[in-house]
Amino acid sequence: MGKAELTRRTMLAGMGGSVAATFAATGIAAAAEDSVHDSRAQDLLRRMTTEEKLGQLQQLTWNGDTGPGGGQNAEVERRARDGRLGSVLNIYGAANTNALQRIAVEESRLGIPLIFGFDIIHGFWTTFPIPLAQAASFDPAVAVSDAAVSAKEGRSNGVHWTFAPMMDVTREPRWGRIAEGSGEDPYLAARFAAEKTRGYQGSDLAAADRVAACAKHFVAYGGAEGGRDYNTVDVSESRLRNLYLPPFQAAVAAGAATVMASFNTVSGVPGHGNAHTLTEILKRQWRFGGFVVGDYTGVREMIKHGFAEDDADAARLALNAGVDMEMVSTTLSDHGRELLAAGRINPRRLDDAVARVLRLKFRLGLFDRPYVDEKAEIPGPADPARAASRAAGARSMVLLKNDRAVLPLRRPFGSIAVVGPFADSPDLHGTWAGPGKKFPAVTVLQGVRAAAGQAVVRHARGVDPEGKDGSGIGEAVAAARASDVTVVVVGEPSNFSGEAKSRSDIGLPGVQPELIRAIARTGKPFAVVLVNGRPLSIGGWLDAAPAVLEAWHPGIEGGNAIADVLFGAVNPGGKLPVSFPRAAGQLPIHYNHENTGRPYDPNDPYSSYYLDLPNGPQFPFGHGLSYTTFDVGAPALGRDRVSVRELRGGGTVEVRVPVTNTGDRDGDEVVQLYLHDRVASIVQPVRKLRGFQRVTLRAGERAEVRFALTGEDFGFWTNRPEGEFVIEPGAVDLYVGNNSEGGHKVTVTLT
Repeated sequence: MGKAELTRRTMLAGMGGSVAATFAATGIAAAAEDSVHDSRAQDLLRRMTTEEKLGQLQQLTWNGDTGPGGGQNAEVERRARDGRLGSVLNIYGAANTNALQRIAVEESRLGIPLIFGFDIIHGFWTTFPIPLAQAASFDPAVAVSDAAVSAKEGRSNGVHWTFAPMMDVTREPRWGRIAEGSGEDPYLAARFAAEKTRGYQGSDLAAADRVAACAKHFVAYGGAEGGRDYNTVDVSESRLRNLYLPPFQAAVAAGAATVMASFNTVSGVPGHGNAHTLTEILKRQWRFGGFVVGDYTGVREMIKHGFAEDDADAARLALNAGVDMEMVSTTLSDHGRELLAAGRINPRRLDDAVARVLRLKFRLGLFDRPYVDEKAEIPGPADPARAASRAAGARSMVLLKNDRAVLPLRRPFGSIAVVGPFADSPDLHGTWAGPGKKFPAVTVLQGVRAAAGQAVVRHARGVDPEGKDGSGIGEAVAAARASDVTVVVVGEPSNFSGEAKSRSDIGLPGVQPELIRAIARTGKPFAVVLVNGRPLSIGGWLDAAPAVLEAWHPGIEGGNAIADVLFGAVNPGGKLPVSFPRAAGQLPIHYNHENTGRPYDPNDPYSSYYLDLPNGPQFPFGHGLSYTTFDVGAPALGRDRVSVRELRGGGTVEVRVPVTNTGDRDGDEVVQLYLHDRVASIVQPVRKLRGFQRVTLRAGERAEVRFALTGEDFGFWTNRPEGEFVIEPGAVDLYVGNNSEGGHKVTVTLT
């Protein structure tokens, strides 16, 4: 058995029996299905001209503002009619997609249908919490719910393919695209990537409620220097494989239909021209049978990188490296024929790329049913979808602080003030809201009024959303003084996070902290609600706030979901999927760091620390409180010694953890298991997450959580460029608790 196959099998075993069985069954079914589709694709391929083949590898964008026949859309229609177009992005609506599809199917020589792609990141009509928030739930079922609703709405509107999930592990909250991923941990990101892929695709891509997924961005985009979007990434082979690749491998194992190349360089080589990542790892070692799509003009951008000389050179580099479809730029369709004639691209490689695209079109059922039923089109958010979004929003929130039990808000009270720039703002969708942003989100004020019963609810904005105008702070203070309790809703506008939205200062914008301090000076009880797309540095005002609820950008039902948590209808159980820094100057800061030769020691001035900040984050990875209390007990091992040979053969180490709800309310706890290899041939993280389980317990109830650790959990990748996964003998410490710090420790010895 090769190392790649061993890694895959041990990874599946580590995810639990039922999940592993699903993976295995999916793989067998997909293999049989692909064999049939490949036969049909090869038959079609033999009848295609060179121009038609190159056309299948071209994706262009649709301009929804122009409409059919206008501007760039005229070129899209012309290429579709000539059979020289494989895909179109940014088009949706049953009538719109059917009209363009008819041109391709009924007017081109071979009638090959188009794939319509769209960025459905966390909702189509019905926006769910941003993906970073979903990861805070520590419940992958939340991602499944989002993906299933999104796929149903999108496919009914003619969309076949979503450019999600985004699974870029990042330690950079300055990077705006942290909102689209699952945070700083590869294990957590891998679990969510796999489940969201299945949520989009289901068991049959031809079904009327499923879309093809796209694992992006391949790879290491989250390592952008300085957190500046599109920036350089310099990474060792071991870090590439141990930190950045695991979520992609999980998505591929879950059956992801496509993968998107990344804008960044990887150790000097652009993602769109990186044969090591796209071909050697993805297609050969992982045996990925889908196709790789470039990102928006990413192929042509290799010229600006200084990697390609001109358009023809960029096309050559991209195709030979493993890109199968070019997005928006047209280097391959413009120069492919001359490159073939000059022997600069291999005709077998061209046919391989075309076959990959055609296979997906067959899997999607587009040759049999190229058009969508216009009568079945979903026109907007339905009540069940809204309910699912509301539940996901509440499940994703993290209670950061709750001194004096300010929350939940307890009746009886006569009045509540809801103040702040986002108190009555519908800007809760978050980045990449897509067409769903045309439906206003439920505001926090609306949610509180609906939940407050007979209480008087006062409102004052106090500060504008960007924090530039604080002239209304006095009005907000007056509302707080006149009320029994105040909810202060602050944060970032949605357009402060996402693509091309990097920030050097990740504190609350402008004078928003002044509003919080002014409310604190009233002496009245209050709680701060954060709505944001990234971790924020909040140390400047944190001591003044007795309670802080991290609500993220919670989606279309955000105001109701926040009210559910504020009033205790939902007991918060989310945990941070990323560390919250004390200041931007600490970055990058993350729990799974490596020790230095002089780790921080408060008694040693020559250890690793900052002169002007306490050591460690403001809030660590995995942190999150509840309205009740829990005791996570000492773990028990099935055995404390196991041989490396047995682990390589599929052996496991069972860990049993008692957890008790010691409070007087029902609630959720996330039991977390971390691992540290004390001595290794490559320095290991001080801790790495290798298991988590969110459990619901009644007041006073006790349960036992079980984890099965495999060779995948104990091993790691070395710096060998061809890939080497090793499990080494020695002592491994296991930590069990409810965040990435502290907890109970036991030791396993690998022999």
